[in-house]
Amino acid sequence: MTPSPVSSTPILRRTLILSAVAAAVLALIAAGIGFAVAGTDGLWSGLIGVLLSFIFLGITAGSILFANRWFGDPLYVQFFFAIVLGGWLVKLGLFVVLMLVLREQPWIDPLVFFLALVAGIAMTLIVDVIVLTKMRLPNVSDIDLPTTNPEDDGDDAQGAPGAPKQPGDI
Repeated sequence: MTPSPVSSTPILRRTLILSAVAAAVLALIAAGIGFAVAGTDGLWSGLIGVLLSFIFLGITAGSILFANRWFGDPLYVQFFFAIVLGGWLVKLGLFVVLMLVLREQPWIDPLVFFLALVAGIAMTLIVDVIVLTKMRLPNVSDIDLPTTNPEDDGDDAQGAPGAPKQPGDI
């Protein structure tokens, strides 16, 4: 597989990998605390809260990575924003549906679920900050600058450097 020409792709991949590791650790902690506080219901509530926070992070990063596959296409910008906006709409719809379904479940401890969800969101934000502060990305990237023509000496008929050769030339 050839590397992606988009310079943000490795950063997003790193964010997903580090978030998955952090989510696994946080899931174990949330499950343990949930079990200690509310028994089996707390265990499941902690696990589901952290899992949902990771899924919602993954939808955004995954949609951007997926949209970057069209880099270089004339319709790249339209594809990119359509895919990312679609991912956000899916995330919003999924969140509403899951909250409506999970609020009535007897095996969900609302406080443990809420705190695990908030801890998962904070964890994803911390991972994002860590990755973004350690990234090596130039201020201007993913563009090709024009090159000079080696055959062009830069002088026109009047002797002005860089002036057009003919009245219609630019």
